[in-house]
Amino acid sequence: MARVPCTHCHLEFDESVMITEEENGKTLYFCCKGCQGVYHLLRSEGLDTFYDKLGNQTLEPADKARSKKEDLERFDLEGFHNKYVRTTPEGFNEIHLIIEGIHCSACVWLNEKVLHQTPGVIEATINYSNNKAKVIWDPEQIRLSQIIETIRNIGYNAYPYDPSLQEERAVKVRNDYYSRILVGVFATMNIMWIAIAQYAGYFTGMEKGHKNILNIAEFLLATPTLFYSGWIFFRGAWFGLKNRFINMDVLVASGATLAYLYSIYAMITLKGEVYFDSVTMIITFVLVGKYLEVLSKRQAVDTLDKIIGSMPTEATVVKEGEKALVSIENIVPGDLIELKPGEKVAIDGIIRQGSALFDESPLTGESEPILKQEGDEILSGTICLDSVVRYEATKRAEDSLLHQITELLGDAVTKKPRIEQLANVVSGYFSVVILSIALLTFAGWLWYSGSFERALIVAISVIVIACPCALGLATPMATLVGISRAAKRGILFKEAAQLETMAKCDLLAVDKTGTVTEGRPSVVSFKTFEGFDPALLLSLVAGSNHPVSQGVARYLRERYPELRTLELEAFKEIQAQGVTAEYHGQKLAGGNVALMEALSIPVDLQSQETLFLFAIDGKITTVIELRDRLKEGAYEAITAIKALGVKVVMLTGDHEAAARRIALEAGIDETYARLLPQDKAEMIDRFHQEGHTVVMAGDGINDAIALARSDIAIAMGSGADIAIEVSDVVLLEDRPQHLADAFLIGRRTFRSVKQNLGFSVLYNSVAVPLAVLGYVNPLIAALSMSLSSLFVVGNSMRIKLGVRSEE
Repeated sequence: MARVPCTHCHLEFDESVMITEEENGKTLYFCCKGCQGVYHLLRSEGLDTFYDKLGNQTLEPADKARSKKEDLERFDLEGFHNKYVRTTPEGFNEIHLIIEGIHCSACVWLNEKVLHQTPGVIEATINYSNNKAKVIWDPEQIRLSQIIETIRNIGYNAYPYDPSLQEERAVKVRNDYYSRILVGVFATMNIMWIAIAQYAGYFTGMEKGHKNILNIAEFLLATPTLFYSGWIFFRGAWFGLKNRFINMDVLVASGATLAYLYSIYAMITLKGEVYFDSVTMIITFVLVGKYLEVLSKRQAVDTLDKIIGSMPTEATVVKEGEKALVSIENIVPGDLIELKPGEKVAIDGIIRQGSALFDESPLTGESEPILKQEGDEILSGTICLDSVVRYEATKRAEDSLLHQITELLGDAVTKKPRIEQLANVVSGYFSVVILSIALLTFAGWLWYSGSFERALIVAISVIVIACPCALGLATPMATLVGISRAAKRGILFKEAAQLETMAKCDLLAVDKTGTVTEGRPSVVSFKTFEGFDPALLLSLVAGSNHPVSQGVARYLRERYPELRTLELEAFKEIQAQGVTAEYHGQKLAGGNVALMEALSIPVDLQSQETLFLFAIDGKITTVIELRDRLKEGAYEAITAIKALGVKVVMLTGDHEAAARRIALEAGIDETYARLLPQDKAEMIDRFHQEGHTVVMAGDGINDAIALARSDIAIAMGSGADIAIEVSDVVLLEDRPQHLADAFLIGRRTFRSVKQNLGFSVLYNSVAVPLAVLGYVNPLIAALSMSLSSLFVVGNSMRIKLGVRSEE
């Protein structure tokens, strides 16, 4: 029995098992009732042009998609909506879905068309690269379960967006490129050894038997390179032509294929020379550039997923004396929440019972903990450090500060400006022009010489000599060297394209705490008096987790490396004041002026720095001043950056006096203090409106929105995971000098890119006319192409000479 394709999904089955029907004198075949139903649905909705876009590709049978159908009611449950659905300012619902079964642009077109024609659906956009759909609908007209059912009815499946699936997809793509490059590099390295013998034989002569063996060996190496490693270019060329766009993939695929076909002809007929080496070089060199694009893309897991992952999902709610863990989505204003030391505040609220120190640095950048007492407001994202408190929720989870930050960050990431690479603009026109010249050359020589072989050889020479190896390598080779150079200096660029933007930036905005400063209290003054015992002081401060105590302990261990702690008695930590203890009858006290006054120890001291006093038996023996110090090399780095013509400003959540002092020490002339995360982002927007290209350097959640809004985001390696995820550049060794190095490397790299592109244009301006006139055969064309690529590589390697000198 003959096999026939299903009219809808195009899968082939025996004719005896197919469902048949007649339509306008034509027999239609369906493999299942599902495909039959979807076919008529498309026809009735006027979407039958879907099959023109689908072409000969196959779809998953509709009954298989529906066999996966789960209970649709769960999509309408309140818990599901609280977790996955957000409400837009217009009152509509929004969700991100993964559409399962999409494998071509026709699938995307079909899903978007069907959803757009569904009453109640306001917006439906699908990203083909990750199958992620953004759907906005009016809940008064349609339920989410009905939208899911509509998607399933046309042969697909949908479920809430899961970032882990995106990561798996990205890893799979990277591994695929890697394996294709390995094949190409292996073949190219081996075929070049054979080519050396071929070139020698071309000039000195070679027996036909030996030549045939070498030709066959090259053929065996070039074939997997073209059809396995080069499959990416064939696929890209197909989609480009399908969308009426001639891209570089078309040029690469056509040049390599023509060279391959002609080489087979020359190998079989023993006429002319083979150019299998050109095939492997064309494919391998440009494939490396393609792979660099894959590596340069941001991590597949969304920044929002990282931030949401850091947010508490549950909180301890106290009702009528009973404690229960409750999902934050179900907490309402007025609920009483218990917070233990080390826990993160999930929802904004006001303290009703107890007091504690709170670390607000993730939000405000404030370097020291803040004491919060009854009646004080606490913000989501801050961390309780030392006591149990109970606070009343004043907002719902979606209205709290940390959730608002995630929303703003999402908008910032979506609207983030990107500068297109110069090579892409040039190559867009280059490919069309070269292919047109090759076709005209073929036609001209065919008319002039009457020889198809001669015309084909000249046309191949045009394509090969102008093959965009030099052009394709101009940007990725320079950026690869630049990235490698940067990595050796502890600078990690997440995107190769960011080197170019770094070179063009004219304003650097830096956070204070952890970026310009060390981010922790350090001893700047240490005065001792009669009766001072360093062992007692170290033993006292070592028992406290307070940042000031830890700063004193670090100083003592550095100053007295042989010092050992003693076993103290009656150790007690007093909130917002300090610590007390006893040792063999001696009463020890260490803390601020408030602690000394509470213990009736006379103090007459004032300082702009943080004071720590140590008393033994009511007598002060040590006066210590601490502050957040400027990082080593920060002043030199800022000076070097300013010397490049870059304006430097400081954006910080710290108080005015501390900000001005640090800015003066660092050589920063413009400072903005007391800024919340939203304020920092607004400052970045203001700089953009003034016409600046902005680089932002920060290290915490408080910098996340501003980092995402900037053209280049730089995170310090010791910063929060969220800041590192948002960033484009990470300074792994956390040294300010590396910030200046990033600018220098960016400028040297971009200069090299422009030089490479200039050479490529000059080379093609000379080489292409010579090839058109017939003065260059494919062998010389391949050699010229190789030399042009070597020049680009050599020029790019000059970046390694250093980043200290700017010409």
